[in-house]
Amino acid sequence: MRGPHNIWRLIRTGATMERTGAMKQAMDAMDAPRALRILARTVMWPFQWLGYKGDPNLPPVTRAITALGPAYIKFGQILSTRPDVVGGELAQQMQMLQDKLPPFPREQAIKTVEAELGAPLSELFSDFSEPVAAASIAQVHKAVRADTGQPVAVKVLRPGIEKAFRKDVDAFYFVASFIELFSPSSRRLRPTDVVAHFEGVVHGELDLRLESSSASEFAANIENDEGFSVPSVDWALSSRRVMTLEWIEGITASEINAIIEAGHDRAALGQRVLQMFLRHALRDGFFHADMHQGNLKVAPNGDIIALDFGIMGALDEYTRRVYAEILYGFIKKDYKRVAEVHFEAGYVPADQDVDEFARALRAVGDPIFGMDASRISMARLLSYLFEVTERFGMQTRTELILLQRTMVVVEGVSRSLDPHINIWEVARPVVEDYIKTNIGPRAFGRDLWNTARVLARFGPRLPQIAENLLVAGSQEKETVKPKSAAWQAAWLFAGGATAAGLGALVMTLVQ
Repeated sequence: MRGPHNIWRLIRTGATMERTGAMKQAMDAMDAPRALRILARTVMWPFQWLGYKGDPNLPPVTRAITALGPAYIKFGQILSTRPDVVGGELAQQMQMLQDKLPPFPREQAIKTVEAELGAPLSELFSDFSEPVAAASIAQVHKAVRADTGQPVAVKVLRPGIEKAFRKDVDAFYFVASFIELFSPSSRRLRPTDVVAHFEGVVHGELDLRLESSSASEFAANIENDEGFSVPSVDWALSSRRVMTLEWIEGITASEINAIIEAGHDRAALGQRVLQMFLRHALRDGFFHADMHQGNLKVAPNGDIIALDFGIMGALDEYTRRVYAEILYGFIKKDYKRVAEVHFEAGYVPADQDVDEFARALRAVGDPIFGMDASRISMARLLSYLFEVTERFGMQTRTELILLQRTMVVVEGVSRSLDPHINIWEVARPVVEDYIKTNIGPRAFGRDLWNTARVLARFGPRLPQIAENLLVAGSQEKETVKPKSAAWQAAWLFAGGATAAGLGALVMTLVQ
């Protein structure tokens, strides 16, 4: 059954893309060979009548994706975060996907809530509204808790959405393998890996417990961030297919006229959106990766409220430091240092010339810094930066691309609130504060202390480690001499024995 289903889905997808005019753009994005273009259009042209029309007011690719349904909309959203795969122009077009679909009936949502939470609706909520928002995976209802009278937002997965996504993901894999077979040039884009990435993201969104966990972690991180908050998760009324959060009133960030009428300071809001994003990415390494206007509200007291935690970004501490040094180098126009950071991090192959790379970076930075403040764009700089690094052999790093894509979106939100915002001046204090705290003598001391703590954990295991090393040495004399194994065991023992003292010494020095 799976084969015929995939073939039929492929025909329907291809027919829709041909009918909406999206086929050519998709082939251009893949850099498909002429033979594949001719084959695809020749095969699909007679089947155009099987394709969906879509909304003629939308650009071709967005029109096709929207017409094909929820899984395709979500796939398009995720592809919009991968300009390295689909190209900048197509990624920008896919960012227009509104992810808005007709809601499913309130009665079906009630059945899901009762089944998931194990109680009649009347015992859980004294009021449960019609859908107030509907997206590709779930929809939201406003409700009132029966026991406390607290207003809450109840997010409910679409009925059968898991099964529908499994079928479509299977079809995506089929298409990816088809593309790799008939278009060798597209293999550099790793279509199968892209589908696997999509599958992983959607898997997380189809279990609302994971989204609840992300919301809870994000809330803990930003607890002391003045002027920025997220709704708290009601774990007692949440499950795999239902997520209940605190209801927060506010004006959606896209409603600029309403924000003006409410008397909010638009310039301050624009600065806060950008600074908070950078702070979360650098300080916490855990950031909201879908901060478009629809997911941000302005509360009556002027706080910015973030919603929807299905797509979150994560950066390890080392990547954060590299990213901060790159930004700081551009802010200071120290292109040589920016180049050195890329080489030190291993982003650019060591056989490239660091001075030549620095000159290429200057060609990226200087023109942007020469612009009027209202046109200075960190997002544009990051986009150009990836183009340059690609020319110098830099491998694609998914986490940095997601960061760049989110930066583009956040910058757009900030400019919609304050068209005259100077991105670099707003970013400078956040980046400088991070550099001061995390790069330098104090950071080095903290790293030593953390290393000492790890070494100390090996203390009770050192005798066994030493014995294992000695046994390995006796069994493989030609590769590991007993003498060297004993030396390693002694070194480990010395490290573990002095770890606590080293940690104490380091803490004394940095305090």
